[in-house]
Amino acid sequence: MATHMDWPALTHTHPELSFLPSSLRAVTVVHDFDKGETVFRRDARPQAVYFLLTGEVRLVRRSRAGNEVILQRTRRGFFAEASLESGVYHCDAVAARPSKVLRIPLAATREALDNDSTFRRAWIAHLSRELRRARAQGERLALKSAQERILHYLESEGSDGVVTLAVSRKAWAAELGLTHETLYRTLARLEAEGLVIRHGSELRLAKRRAHGVAARS
Repeated sequence: MATHMDWPALTHTHPELSFLPSSLRAVTVVHDFDKGETVFRRDARPQAVYFLLTGEVRLVRRSRAGNEVILQRTRRGFFAEASLESGVYHCDAVAARPSKVLRIPLAATREALDNDSTFRRAWIAHLSRELRRARAQGERLALKSAQERILHYLESEGSDGVVTLAVSRKAWAAELGLTHETLYRTLARLEAEGLVIRHGSELRLAKRRAHGVAARS
């Protein structure tokens, strides 16, 4: 089911959408997807760019053995941006849980990028941030130990060494490529050693660790 959006409320809760011009807001609709429902299928011709408001969408492919390979987990924000320059989708997008997704028509997005320089600059800035995030994720997953991955996340994704998790610890463990048992055990040890301070969903690098990072950079 698709409905039109209350943009003042939407940009208040999702300020990263504030750069969308009025021409795109006028044609954007929101869709609700049940768990397991497909947002788009591999080899289909792209029709839209998507923004996840709530829930989780996974971009997946099937291996030759028939196993599901997760290329990306999205819990908020744009996804399938590459479809702007692609003739077909190269993976399936599937709702991992009930999800609310904005659908922004592809043709209108291309037209706005061609004709609206403010939107074009904002879109380039968005893609640059996503590239930096993808590089950091690649670096993180190349690290061997759970401790290295956790500390790298706090250093690269945090603000002054502070991260407020917007997802469950189990979901964060999956993002780090760890089992949730390994994550919990390693976090407990980092706390005991005074390297990480935890308050609810907030994780903070201890000052001595943060200073050490600054000294090396």
